[in-house]
Amino acid sequence: MRHRVAGKTLSRDKDHREALARNLATQLFLHGAIETTEAKAEFVQAYAEKLITLAKKALEDPSRQVAARRLAAARLYGREVVKKLFDEIAPRYRDRNGGYTRIYKLGFRRGDAAPMARLELVQD
Repeated sequence: MRHRVAGKTLSRDKDHREALARNLATQLFLHGAIETTEAKAEFVQAYAEKLITLAKKALEDPSRQVAARRLAAARLYGREVVKKLFDEIAPRYRDRNGGYTRIYKLGFRRGDAAPMARLELVQD
């Protein structure tokens, strides 16, 4: 029974899950959209939305700017992604209270019939 067990494990250990979340979130912020399985899309959606909220709060309070950028850099791969998150993505959602991403179901993958989805940043 899964009583009081939060989060998805995706049949991976902790380090693998963290690396997967970092990779998918980095690619989402770089490209604006990614295609992956539905389970991975749901998993990384919460991770990405928390990072966008972190960047938004740093925009509102400049004293948080350095600490927030360091936290984001620890959770993403590459300086250019952190720069894009804080300079382009967060200001776009300044007036939006959550719901920065959207999941579209795409059907089933041909090789193994895994349910596929497209995770993308919402355009205002």
